[in-house]
Amino acid sequence: MIRAVFSQYLTLMSSVKAPLKVFFIKFLLHCMAMLPLRAAHSVGALLGGVMWQAARRSRRVTLRNLGLCFPEMDEVSRRQLAKASMIETGKNFSELGALWLWPIEKTLGLIKRVSGEQYVEQALGQGEGVIFVSPHLGAWELVGLYCAKKTDMTSLYRPPKLGGLNGLLRHARQRTGAKLVPTDAKGVRALLQGLKNGEFTGILPDQDPGFGNGEFAPFFGIQANTMVLLSKLAYKTKVPVILIYAERLPKGKGFHLHLSPIKFDYQQGDISTSLVILNKSVERAINQCPEQYLWSYKRFKSRPEGAAERY
Repeated sequence: MIRAVFSQYLTLMSSVKAPLKVFFIKFLLHCMAMLPLRAAHSVGALLGGVMWQAARRSRRVTLRNLGLCFPEMDEVSRRQLAKASMIETGKNFSELGALWLWPIEKTLGLIKRVSGEQYVEQALGQGEGVIFVSPHLGAWELVGLYCAKKTDMTSLYRPPKLGGLNGLLRHARQRTGAKLVPTDAKGVRALLQGLKNGEFTGILPDQDPGFGNGEFAPFFGIQANTMVLLSKLAYKTKVPVILIYAERLPKGKGFHLHLSPIKFDYQQGDISTSLVILNKSVERAINQCPEQYLWSYKRFKSRPEGAAERY
């Protein structure tokens, strides 16, 4: 029954015009913003449970990714982790009201603990820029707000497919001082200059950059098309690279930020080696709270020449 209703809802939404979709999404976000975080996460958990039952594509991709990345895991454990992951994905949406619309000090007040902050303070003390590596783990929208509050920050930005959400998204991400630049050559030059000037930048390292924009490197033992931009920026500027993620605490108690340095060998300057180091660092973070990773993303969609399809 739930699956049938959800399927009908998706069919209906696919026929709804963009302005109405934008209105509906903004309405939901404002409703979520009226709730305390614990209540919003409860709504998100309910949404994620419905997605597990009804969103067959997302469930299939999630299970496939977990099967590839954790082949030693038994079927029961894999399904339990997959369901938990989709529940956390529901929370990821429902918490956006607080992260995007609450007064900024109230939003940042949701950060209850920071582990590894000394790495940021050290870079600030030396006037160095920092490349923050933030995978799709936990509340990645909160990470940018925290980093930009520390000092000037420049980040790449791709407008959402629903153009009506562009203003809201830009305002939400820039309200602690971040500067968003386009994902083109001009934007990359702005990142490079900002790092040389001692600014921060944040990069999501676990998206498929598309053919011609990355190299294949192992990720949980599977060859994954991995962006080279991060490594190139790091080797040109030799600034600290810090992995950061915001772990979602239970019962809506807030978030725990985790920061740890990624050690690239700047003397060697080998991009391929740096990609292995990067992906290993992301793996270690995911293993700390695997249910909070976005397993429904087709991370292994691009394949090396001659390799079998994964989805």
